[in-house]
Amino acid sequence: MSISRTRLSAEDSRIAALEAARALLIEEGPQAVTLKAVASRIGRTHANLLHHFGSAAGLQQALAARMAERITAQIGAVVLRARAGEADQREIVDLTFDAFGKEGAGALATWALLSGERSALDTIVEAIHRLIDELGPFQGRPLRPITLTLVLAALGDALMGDAMAKALDLPRGTAREMMLAQIHALHESNQAG
Repeated sequence: MSISRTRLSAEDSRIAALEAARALLIEEGPQAVTLKAVASRIGRTHANLLHHFGSAAGLQQALAARMAERITAQIGAVVLRARAGEADQREIVDLTFDAFGKEGAGALATWALLSGERSALDTIVEAIHRLIDELGPFQGRPLRPITLTLVLAALGDALMGDAMAKALDLPRGTAREMMLAQIHALHESNQAG
């Protein structure tokens, strides 16, 4: 493959690399997110990516940060709409499960744990923590326990949901439905109490 000589600003080059890394993550999994693969995909050199990220771990941490910020911003916006009565809990559950499943956050978090690259995992956890702090309490609802349960359910579903649903002869969306029912039950018990 010939390397493109199109001049990009440092920020544009960094964004292009992160978008390519995200595409590789979704298509092939976290093991595919290497400097060489990303450089090849965007027509840059390995050295160019080293300049921007320092290492493959730096690239993966930057990817985790970008994904976490985007995902928490989307979820935060839906939570605020739900609080205003303009959205429902299903949107929040679906966004969270999709973020960990279809968008690759579950695979990236698992890679971070297994490879010992805790900085990428810490980036995801910190973004979730910031979102919870920004949203604050709402009508006495237990936001932190709901968030913990939702994130862990979405992560587990991303990693084993398909296999477990098949093994137990259940519809693929069962974990989402159970999580949604649990959130509704928590909200109802909070309103009654």
